[in-house]
Amino acid sequence: VASATLRAADGTDKGTASLTSSGTSLSLALSVSGLPAGEHGAHLHTVGSCDAPAFTTAGAHLNPHGKQHGTQNPQGSHLGDLPNLMVAADGTGSLTIPLVGTTAEIEALLFDADGTALVVHAGPDDYLTDPSGNSGGRIACGVLKRS
Repeated sequence: VASATLRAADGTDKGTASLTSSGTSLSLALSVSGLPAGEHGAHLHTVGSCDAPAFTTAGAHLNPHGKQHGTQNPQGSHLGDLPNLMVAADGTGSLTIPLVGTTAEIEALLFDADGTALVVHAGPDDYLTDPSGNSGGRIACGVLKRS
């Protein structure tokens, strides 16, 4: 359905994201390399823009329903909240997750007028703290584009 190339602030490729359809649902797969080992927050952000160095042009987390951040937050979670990405000692990691909602709903939100970015953060998401899970700076970013 869509894909993104994730890049660091210096422009180097750090991985890919792909959005695939299966029946009436969508899944997001993320594969990275060359990132620091450990847990990293990963989120869908409201704007399809990845201007370096801080990637702040990607905006906030994708939150069309006005929820709080995090799967452990009783007021959450955002559509853009994803599980932490585990990066091994060799700098590689991957993550696949189904997105909640129908294909039509999710596509309308992801491919609106300003698009959607996928951002990898420097630290782990605590799944609770609003608005971003205390996941630190943005270290890689890619814009989802229809295939």
